[in-house]
Amino acid sequence: MQHKTQLALSFLLSQVLLLAFAEDLECIPGFQQKVFYVEQPSEFTEDQPVLNLVFDDCQGNNKLNFEVSNPDFKVESDGSLVVLKNVSEAGRALFVHARTEHAEDMAEILIVGANEKHGALKEIFKMEGNLGIPRQKRAILATPILIPENQRPPFPRPVGKVISSERTEGAKFRLSGKGVDQDPKGIFRINEISGEVSVTRALDREAIANYELEVEVTDLSGKIIDGPVRLDISVIDQNDNRPMFREGPYVGHVMEGSPTGTTVMRMTAFDADDSSTDNALLRYNILKQTPTKPSPNMFYIDPEKGDIVTVVSPVLLDRETMETPKYELVIEAKDMGGLDVGLTGTATATILIDDKNDHPPEFTKKEFQATVKEGVTGVIVNLTVGDRDDPVTGAWRAVYTIINGNPGQSFEIHTNPQTNEGMLSVVKPLDYEISAFHTLLIKVENEDPLIPDIAYGPSSTATVQITVEDVNEGPVFHPNPMTVTKQENISIGSVVLTVNATDPDTLQHQTIRYSVYKDPAGWLEINPTNGTVGTTATLDRESPYVHNNVYTALFLAIDSGNPPATGTGTLHITLEDVNDNTPFLYPTLAKVCDDAKDLRVVVLGASDKDLHPNTDPFKFELSKQSGPDKLWRITKLNNTHAQVILLQNLKKANYNIPISVTDSGKPPLTNNTELKLQVCSCKKSKMDCSATDALHISMTLILLSLFSLFCKSFPEL
Repeated sequence: MQHKTQLALSFLLSQVLLLAFAEDLECIPGFQQKVFYVEQPSEFTEDQPVLNLVFDDCQGNNKLNFEVSNPDFKVESDGSLVVLKNVSEAGRALFVHARTEHAEDMAEILIVGANEKHGALKEIFKMEGNLGIPRQKRAILATPILIPENQRPPFPRPVGKVISSERTEGAKFRLSGKGVDQDPKGIFRINEISGEVSVTRALDREAIANYELEVEVTDLSGKIIDGPVRLDISVIDQNDNRPMFREGPYVGHVMEGSPTGTTVMRMTAFDADDSSTDNALLRYNILKQTPTKPSPNMFYIDPEKGDIVTVVSPVLLDRETMETPKYELVIEAKDMGGLDVGLTGTATATILIDDKNDHPPEFTKKEFQATVKEGVTGVIVNLTVGDRDDPVTGAWRAVYTIINGNPGQSFEIHTNPQTNEGMLSVVKPLDYEISAFHTLLIKVENEDPLIPDIAYGPSSTATVQITVEDVNEGPVFHPNPMTVTKQENISIGSVVLTVNATDPDTLQHQTIRYSVYKDPAGWLEINPTNGTVGTTATLDRESPYVHNNVYTALFLAIDSGNPPATGTGTLHITLEDVNDNTPFLYPTLAKVCDDAKDLRVVVLGASDKDLHPNTDPFKFELSKQSGPDKLWRITKLNNTHAQVILLQNLKKANYNIPISVTDSGKPPLTNNTELKLQVCSCKKSKMDCSATDALHISMTLILLSLFSLFCKSFPEL
């Protein structure tokens, strides 16, 4: 504001200087003085003349019309600015717009205090050039120019004049700077002879508010003979920008029952006009509220700050009694301090009334009924509740608890997240014979605590009566599974054990019959009346149906109900080993070269399907050899292996070596086996035998025998 005051006062001084330098200036359309200052009185009184404005369109001022930015002032047809009513505060500036058929212009009236006025005059005479009036002697007078923005054609339009007191013949004015020969170029130009400054198009203060140009005087050759002198051009703001809400969407929340005057949110608009003028002085107002119930005025907006607050009592701010918990307010922002001449912008504010837990959940009835068959689990009944609070919030979501009647923890209750119902389930099968009826007491609460003034009442508890229906249950084996130990090879018809099954339906007098359900080897039978299990074949521990010495069979117990019910029992028979398997030798084929130097023919291994002590250590022996000379011998290597050694080289032929192997069982069992020995011719590391396949097999068996011998000899490895 101080800068504007200085501009105005310097303009007044320039008018005096203009008269001194130029007595015969041509007419320039517009206000003859564009900036005025008025000292702020204690009050502007009605009909008080403030000052006189002179407007001349240089063509008779036909249809002259004045408009004032403040509706408390007006300009008479003779140019007198008068007050329409008593005004104690008129703001810091007034703008007067004048228009005729041929011209229009804007004048600014600055309202300043006495100290500002005195100080501004002193500053003007102290300046050294920033307003175009240098302390040193200058022949160029370039007074500041004020131009309203958004002027209408025709263009170019004269806006001011530069004067030189010492111009020589042929001297020319030259204008330069931003807006002339610098971007944006061509906005201003100067008449080289008269010094008249013109604007070539409408200006936009929001784009550029001030232009700093330089004026020089040159001779015919272009040499500067005076200057440069600064020429300031200021663009006067017009109210050409509507307020804008740029930060939307605007959403506010307020808790139901909040005290009157609770701040909900703040709405702030932006105006691109000059913030130091009323053109950007905004006032806020609520244009519309939707819905209008329970009150058409639920909220108030601070006209200056834009704060939206509640204005109804907490009782009316009850979410559960409202038509909807969402309100929409159309907010208007108006510039010019809210006067009728101001421009407006609108936005919608959405206000949500947030729920608080002021309503406890209540069961829809005091007693619920449920029926369930014994032995069945799952949901048996859904308990329904009502809650007036906001769904899907902690103030609405229900939490159920069984507070009585569930000592065995046979029941559980969970909340259905979609319906908020309590799903009562049987988690441990019920027994009709133990109890045919159950009574549960259940309470319901919210996830969120109730507000202090609200408590859970009798409607927040309910009783559930549960009736258990009897069903025909299958007999139960005792024990299950059943275990017994028997020797294999017991005689056919031997008794293994007697099974025992009882009917849990004690109130129903039913009989039980038994049958074989699964007997993989077909070894067993069961007496259908008394449950005695006997053998129908020899039990064999070495059978593929026996796993880890245990044979498993399943039996059925069937009651006489209608329809009959069945129970299944499992029998595990652990079979003890009997020495009923003779040992066997491997390999049974060996090959050797007829000229071999190493006469150790083969390593033999022995194995037995029985268990220790009916297996090793094995005894290896050669049967009686035919002929006068002994051709081979057998030597025991360990408990399971022996080695056959030739006593001399033999001719190429096939030989059969009778060998017996005996286990350690009581009584022991012996197996007599013939080892087939092929004596082959060997040349250049090639063995010539009657069958190459036999070579492959015998070599493989020899390797297996050597590996087994190695393991038996060094068990610690």
